Amino acid sequence: MEKLKVGILGATGMVGQRFITLLADHPWYEITTLAASPRSAGLTYEEAVGDRWKLDIPMPECVKKMIVKNVNEVEAVASEVDFVFSAVDMSKDEIRAIEEAYAKTETPVVSNNSAHRWTPDVPMVVPELNPEHLDVIPFQQKRLGTTRGFIVVKPNCSIQSYTPMLHALREFKPTVVIASTYQAISGAGKTFKDWPEIVDNVIPYIGGEEAKSEQEPLRIWGHIENGVIVKAESPIITSQCLRVPVSNGHTASVFMSFEKKPTKEEILDRWANFKGLPQELNLPHAPKQFIHYFEEDDRPQAKLDRDVEGGMAVSAGRLREDIVYDWKFVGLSHNTLRGAAGGAVLIAELLTAQGRITKK
Repeated sequence: MEKLKVGILGATGMVGQRFITLLADHPWYEITTLAASPRSAGLTYEEAVGDRWKLDIPMPECVKKMIVKNVNEVEAVASEVDFVFSAVDMSKDEIRAIEEAYAKTETPVVSNNSAHRWTPDVPMVVPELNPEHLDVIPFQQKRLGTTRGFIVVKPNCSIQSYTPMLHALREFKPTVVIASTYQAISGAGKTFKDWPEIVDNVIPYIGGEEAKSEQEPLRIWGHIENGVIVKAESPIITSQCLRVPVSNGHTASVFMSFEKKPTKEEILDRWANFKGLPQELNLPHAPKQFIHYFEEDDRPQAKLDRDVEGGMAVSAGRLREDIVYDWKFVGLSHNTLRGAAGGAVLIAELLTAQGRITKK
């Protein structure tokens, strides 16, 4: 098939860089346009990034000489692409406005940003968990006055380290969940080189993160009613979020109670056999086995296990009964792959497979 033309908004930042590495050799998509702040506009991508390339893998040759566009010149950028990924670094109000502006040029927007996560008619999707929320798109298009343009967002990176495991157990009706996350520095767009204070340190606060951890899973488990997404009422989730000296990989320590307490065998069976629409459709970035369970007492470990299935799978371990709650386990996900750019690419693949993203 002829490749779809894709643009990356916020291409010079860490998540933008991830998008570039994931899309450089994509079977369905071709990067045709990179956009960033006015100060980067007019420079080659290589010049605009300078010494701020934050990934271990080298900058792909195909983007080095591309001239960076001004992300604020919406019509000019949109005219060159079939759809865009958004990873812009602006205030929430500015992000909401610019993503809607792109959608109104009839350009689908798949966003890594949090600005539209609670916009009632914007689906916030983990493709394996709630693809049915994409059915709210026609209601959003009616509001925006578009036929082809829309916005879809992915959720917070850290909730992917525990929400898939809980989702696989929803038949047992979880009632209470405690999820404490130990989050990598790349979640703040940092490396050890530019954040020396984090070495030999744990910071017990990440702004806004606990509210996201407690509320976003409920939106994923919500339902569409009268053209908007209504969040689920349960389970009750309480959370603490800490920044730890790890480059990539968010770890979660999770305690959970159920209305109908499952056995250990039932839990492991549901995790092992959990599949979603991306697996059924065999999408390019879909992990074959979404949830990997480690039997070893000292796994999963960020350093050893964050890259399972190209960083697109999630891992669990240390499942055992608890003396206060029913069960406890440890989860892990790669925060810039499954949790950020990779999760957004998988959303785009699902939208493409469903015919919601097409050639202009």
